[in-house]
Amino acid sequence: MEDTVKIAIQKKGHLREESVRFLNSLGITFTPSEKTLSAVSPDGNIEIIFLRDDDIPKYVNGGLVDFGILGKDVIEEKTETINAIQELNFSKCKMVIAVPQNSGLENVKQLQNKILATSYPNLLQKYLKQKNIFCQIVYLFGSVEIAPRLGLADAICDITQTGKSLRENNLTAIDTVLESEAVLIESPFNNPNKQIILNKLKQYENRLS
Repeated sequence: MEDTVKIAIQKKGHLREESVRFLNSLGITFTPSEKTLSAVSPDGNIEIIFLRDDDIPKYVNGGLVDFGILGKDVIEEKTETINAIQELNFSKCKMVIAVPQNSGLENVKQLQNKILATSYPNLLQKYLKQKNIFCQIVYLFGSVEIAPRLGLADAICDITQTGKSLRENNLTAIDTVLESEAVLIESPFNNPNKQIILNKLKQYENRLS
């Protein structure tokens, strides 16, 4: 159906599972599969598209999907304009600066001229500029926590929910760069059936209030 409303969510990880539960709470039912990249609601009016979180803004801004659910951290890291219409109050986490335990580093001012590893170079650069701290930033796609132990960096900037991964890698958070949660973003392109989702979202809010 040409006017089917398309919603993009993360194809892997905790945000995928929490997004599925959230959509189900709106009355949007579908059967997700690890083998396919889309799923359609029984009435055929809504299609869920499973994408990498970094790719969701491209599809939404290009009008290829109508809505997307992704973390605020991803939105803030991007340089393009993204129309975030609502925070969704789940998948809450923090982006923190963390240092090795027993490193002697206790506050961000001590990071001057140090090397920081991160998957969020734009956010980190903005944060350091605000703090008037100069650091060399090493960009890593993942496995950031291991960088200090292998001698690649003095500290890291990464997302954490419980702090468990930091502790397992003998790291201690010394500052918070950003508090994040799941956010609903909307395409600037018109689909007359987008109101279906907006109405479901309003009903959901009314149930919570």
